Amino acid sequence: MNRSLRVRALLALAVLALSLYVAATVPVRLGLDLRGGTQIVLETRSTPTADADSAATDRTLEVLRGRIDALGVAEPTLVRSGDHRIIVELPGVQDPKKAADVLGRTAQLTFHPVLGAARDGDETSRPLPKRPGQRVLPDESGTPLRLGPALLTGEDVKEAAARFDQQGGAGWHVTLGFEGAGRDGWARLTGEAACKAPVDAARRVAIVLDDKVISSPQVDPSIACGAGIRDGATRITGSFSAEEARELSLLINGGALPVPVETVEQRTVGPTLGAQAITASAWAAVIGTALTSLFIIVVYRLLGALAALALACHGLVSYAALAALGATLTLPGLAGFVLAIGMAVDANVLVFERAREEYAARRRPSIRSALTAGFRNAFSAIADSNITTLIAAALLFFLASGPVRGFGVTLGIGVLASMFSALVISRVLAEFAASRPGVRRRPRLTGIATTGAVRERLTRRNPLLMRRPRRWLATSAAGLVLAGSGLAVRGVDLGVEFTGGRLIEYSTGSPVDPGRVRSALAEAGFPRAVVQSSGDAGLTVRTDPLTDAEEQEVTGTLREVAGPADKVRDELIGPSLGKELRQGALIALAVALGAQFVYLAARFRWVLGSAAVVALVHDVVILLGVFAWLGKPVDGVFLAALLTVIGYSVNDSVVLFDRVRELDRRGSGPPFSRVVNQAILQTLPRTVNTGMGAAFMLTALAVLGGSSLTDFALALLIGLAVGTYSSVFTAAPVAIGLHARSRSGKPSPEGAAVTA
Repeated sequence: MNRSLRVRALLALAVLALSLYVAATVPVRLGLDLRGGTQIVLETRSTPTADADSAATDRTLEVLRGRIDALGVAEPTLVRSGDHRIIVELPGVQDPKKAADVLGRTAQLTFHPVLGAARDGDETSRPLPKRPGQRVLPDESGTPLRLGPALLTGEDVKEAAARFDQQGGAGWHVTLGFEGAGRDGWARLTGEAACKAPVDAARRVAIVLDDKVISSPQVDPSIACGAGIRDGATRITGSFSAEEARELSLLINGGALPVPVETVEQRTVGPTLGAQAITASAWAAVIGTALTSLFIIVVYRLLGALAALALACHGLVSYAALAALGATLTLPGLAGFVLAIGMAVDANVLVFERAREEYAARRRPSIRSALTAGFRNAFSAIADSNITTLIAAALLFFLASGPVRGFGVTLGIGVLASMFSALVISRVLAEFAASRPGVRRRPRLTGIATTGAVRERLTRRNPLLMRRPRRWLATSAAGLVLAGSGLAVRGVDLGVEFTGGRLIEYSTGSPVDPGRVRSALAEAGFPRAVVQSSGDAGLTVRTDPLTDAEEQEVTGTLREVAGPADKVRDELIGPSLGKELRQGALIALAVALGAQFVYLAARFRWVLGSAAVVALVHDVVILLGVFAWLGKPVDGVFLAALLTVIGYSVNDSVVLFDRVRELDRRGSGPPFSRVVNQAILQTLPRTVNTGMGAAFMLTALAVLGGSSLTDFALALLIGLAVGTYSSVFTAAPVAIGLHARSRSGKPSPEGAAVTA
């Protein structure tokens, strides 16, 4: 074993040992769409007296953290998003209304002297007081009271606690303890009230929470005038239930929000749906990986078996990296994790196909020298194709949000892990096996001493695929017209995430006709509700934004038609956030295309870079058109699939154009169309084998991934087929045409020889 192989082996063992340790000791944090719970996105709003700046958002975050800790939610997550938004994740919480009420309450607690009962004719809801600092509010029984200016606030309270007084008859109440200047202020406030007659309303003290009198207790007759209550203690009574008393105490303890907040997004996923998604994706991963491994073993024999072992190591390294970084594994992220396994096959296929070429080209070859040359010659294509995918993953991370951003994280980790597994682990295993005497005596055992079925047929027939490139362009144009007509006739069905609204998914237990439910909802006052089947026994309802009361009406109407139905998912997106996400999606798509062009133009000539970008636009339009004809919604998960398709399509184009660049450098002087044709024939075995490996993974994901991943896997399967076609039969003809124009300044006759 030479020195470089020993270094790679030690590096591989070190990384695998560390990954195994991390995987065994550090659990991966699951997103709410996998373990169930509620996610709420809050946006701070400015008021005439306070600006919702970055500092106010930080203070709001701390107050909300105190409230959630008091709620007793296990492993809650609060993170700031930008200057004005806070993302709150509450695992296990299935009542989003309660959570939103607690989080969204401003909780401005104030203590006021009661100046007396309001006279007849006073408006209890007037926005301005009769005198400066005074206001009129109804007490807990509805009697209007005239209140003086606030003398104490919630900041003067040391702590609050919910208590139950069974003997005194007060029932559930909240005890308060004042501290510092609050003790003196409470004594002064109650001392002044004690000077009033017991029958006078002015002997009461009003406790106001968010402009509502929640309690107005009378100062006990035993308290002397001017003395007041000096122990800094009191209690709030008012026919509270146990839950209401606890909620009030945690609001007081958490403190007041410095600025109001508004719920702009709300997602709730039932634990059953999350468990089903994990199980389905796990089965998809196992079966897809098994089929992919079996395929590469059949094609590449011993080296295919070693590549399958490297794939298993790739999965371990990816999982450990995800856990070590503390990243959240979401449902699209899980799909990205499964997809990355399929994409990891590409690097091994590139190496083995180049090794086959080297073995066939040499007179007295050895398996090890062919492998070494294969790794060396394939490195450029591997690096370029993986970098373009990393660009897509980075764009998802920086421009997307929520689960789609999680997909970008897992995709990026998977790509890096695939490069390590192919260039280090797979190389160590392959070179070690190639150096064994038994393998050297039987080179056909390795799988690279044969040309393979695809390459053998291409070599025998040597077809001139690019003899008439305009015919391929006409076929691509026909596909674009068909897809464009779908966009024009059916339109793009933007999901709730991009339009704003509410999406509710129900599990009905047995199939239900969506038309019946749609008619019932229209009669109930929801004519714009979109009802679709979901899986074998489920329904999804998409509507405009609904209040919680309207959501209950929708659920009740559906249950009258469909029978027992469990709500397994509930998403609410505000119109402003939907518009913002829609604009962000367009920006992400535009930046993705621009970034790919810049990178390809830097790595290749502008002719090849432009041709690759034309193929990308072709793939995007086709995929959007197919989804338009199928009536599938275009949402954030579709965006993740679309950018992944872009990355995959670029991979194919990069491999092809890398070979074009290599052949063109030899300076043999054949027409450029012949150079491109030769590059297609040489790289087509890699394209077919890689596509088959990815297709196994995606098919398993589409069939076994459940309703949550069906559209995602469908988009990727369509993109896989279209991207494979366009990289050969769209990008290559466009490159030939652009090359002809750049050389002559005018179009060449079809099929004319243009020297490189």
